[in-house]
Amino acid sequence: MSASERETETFIPDLCRVRAVFLVLVTTELVAILFALVRGTEGWLDWDYLGLVSLFGQWTVLSSSALVCLMRNRLNKLGIAGTTMAVLVIVLADVAFFTLAAEQLLYGRAPGFDWRQLSRNLIIAGLITLLVLRYFYLQHLWRFQKQAELQSRLGALQARIHPHFLFNSMNSIAALIDSDPRRAENAVLDLSELFRASLRTDQQWTGLQDELALCQRYLAIESLRLEHRLQQEWKLDPDASHQALPPLTLQPLLENAIYHGIQPRPEGGLVQVETERRGPWVYILIRNPLPPEQGRQHEGNRMALANIRARLEMLFDDQAVLKASRHDGWYTVTLRLPWRDNRSLRKSPQKGTAQW
Repeated sequence: MSASERETETFIPDLCRVRAVFLVLVTTELVAILFALVRGTEGWLDWDYLGLVSLFGQWTVLSSSALVCLMRNRLNKLGIAGTTMAVLVIVLADVAFFTLAAEQLLYGRAPGFDWRQLSRNLIIAGLITLLVLRYFYLQHLWRFQKQAELQSRLGALQARIHPHFLFNSMNSIAALIDSDPRRAENAVLDLSELFRASLRTDQQWTGLQDELALCQRYLAIESLRLEHRLQQEWKLDPDASHQALPPLTLQPLLENAIYHGIQPRPEGGLVQVETERRGPWVYILIRNPLPPEQGRQHEGNRMALANIRARLEMLFDDQAVLKASRHDGWYTVTLRLPWRDNRSLRKSPQKGTAQW
């Protein structure tokens, strides 16, 4: 991500999300406890002061978070300096309002009389806000650096066509040219689609339907080599066909199923692929029989799972789940993705933003 692109992205977390607001409230309460500890004289804490500061801080933070949430689209267009100034003005205006309101409510004073208290609150709020914004900005840079690393790993993953897979495929196609030219032609088309997908390194999203079609082409090529040893079972939910997910998410999982589950078994085995949409979630299951040595997990298998998990975390945050399990002689990989329509993402592509 270039510097100019970073300028167009807000570094403020999405304060429309409950988790982000909760973390901000917890941080505010910790600051209130710190102030109460500093003020405490006879005991550890000045409990009355802690109650007042907590109430004041929580109301200020909640109202400021709500305003930042409502203005998020406009903040996206202001750049780093503009966003910093806008958020600072919002927080200081909130602090001024609640300070004057508290003076009137607690002491019965006319608003605007205690300028020293108001100035003190504004200075403290301004310094804390600038420190928090600095932390948000550093987190924003860290997330972009992490995203760049993941994009690099994605490019390596997409470019990774195993030489033995390529050579085996070419040998199988060559053997079919004389005996079954139509099947050889289809195999060449399937192989070209796999290479085309591996070269599409700038694509962030793809539809589940397209990803499954690529997986079917991959298994069709593997069937040339494994023949009757490779059996397939597909249970696909039409309602999940437009789920958005990163490209080449499922093909590496099927590749692991072939090389670590089917190929080591003399009799081969069954590969099962299931998709299902349940409310706001889409579930994808890939099953294959366990290899004879169940205790070993191949390094390539762990690497593929780690890469896919990192990509899902970057695009779906903590809403996506990827887990692998072993039960009754089967190895199952389960993906749970929050529903996102790939068609809407194509119309309005989204860039990665700093979120909690």
